[in-house]
Amino acid sequence: MVKRSYGTGQLYEKHGAYYGRWRDRSGGRFNRRVGPKREPGSSAGLTRGQAERKLQAMIDGEGAATVVSDPTRTIGSVGALALAQLDLHGRRASTIEAFESGLRVHLVPYFGDTPIGRITHEDVERFMSRLRRKGLAPKSVKNYLSTLHSVFDYALRKRWIGENPCRLVNKPKTDDSDPDIRFLTLDELEAVIRAIPDDDPRGAVERVLYRVAAMTGMRQGELLGLRWQDVDWLVAKVRVRQSFVRGEFGKPKSKRSSRGVPLAMRVASELEALHRRSAYQGDSDLVFAHPETGNPLDRSKVLKRLKLHCRAAGVREIRFHDLRHTFGTTMAASGVPLRTLQEWMGHRDIKTTQIYADYCPGDHEADLVEQAFNRRGVQFGVQYEANSDQVGPPRMAL
Repeated sequence: MVKRSYGTGQLYEKHGAYYGRWRDRSGGRFNRRVGPKREPGSSAGLTRGQAERKLQAMIDGEGAATVVSDPTRTIGSVGALALAQLDLHGRRASTIEAFESGLRVHLVPYFGDTPIGRITHEDVERFMSRLRRKGLAPKSVKNYLSTLHSVFDYALRKRWIGENPCRLVNKPKTDDSDPDIRFLTLDELEAVIRAIPDDDPRGAVERVLYRVAAMTGMRQGELLGLRWQDVDWLVAKVRVRQSFVRGEFGKPKSKRSSRGVPLAMRVASELEALHRRSAYQGDSDLVFAHPETGNPLDRSKVLKRLKLHCRAAGVREIRFHDLRHTFGTTMAASGVPLRTLQEWMGHRDIKTTQIYADYCPGDHEADLVEQAFNRRGVQFGVQYEANSDQVGPPRMAL
């Protein structure tokens, strides 16, 4: 890094690009990307001299816009304004709740009354280290960093700060896949359904709920928000049009989540039977409504009762989401192409569906391995002696 004269900022390199850092007359700090670095033998990108001149232009021009600093603006006060904007723009209730929780539980207690304009990327890195020492998973740390990034971005748009220090911080590396896929076998699913008492008023609803979850792969929120008008009996499909999450009805998780899911004959017949028994049969009524009120089921109580039924059936306890894994693994094992499975499950990215790839049947994989080793045995003259008195695998005589 080359030392520059006072007032001309600082030019540095990072990840194959030039960045500039400087202060304006009011003390506001700026950190901006100047442009890509030109590699030897290439005509693309900026030379060091070009980057110097462009940085100076940024300092003299729009990059030097006045920052209105105010020591009373903290992560808490600015975060509250950013949170109000999320609500104003109609963001999902789950997004707003996660943002508010991150502010209240972690960000505000750590940064306290420190003016937002004085927080550096080193402070952000220390905050992340603090979370890791408290035992939080990398994915959780990444989520809280994203919330903090949004708070700084809001302040940056308002010109209360000159840079977003989160942009200089490396995000924690996370593995978004679930290596430990838990699911029920078909026998275990039947055992759990049989374990529901006949005299349980909610049991009649839960039996069908568990089966539909395991045989359609729909998310819990999608099932709790399902209405009778979304069940297309004619073409044997369920139309996923809305979701019930955090006490509110809303759109499905993503555009791809709005989809049609095929209904097996058994699922269709059990839904039809539930419709006949239900006191709520209108098109706009919920399929899995509370039998006494017609309102959506409480997702936390649904999980508690699922675990209770698992214990009664002598089956290991699972999460409700594991019923979705039951569908994914079963379909993959039956030979359904992963692209088709992606559409049925509403995954935005095929990488998410790839977690079921290990359950897909191979094209004569075992036969290929067997033939390869047999050929190798013949090639090297390996003979196997059959010995009826021998315990364990036969000896190899070379």
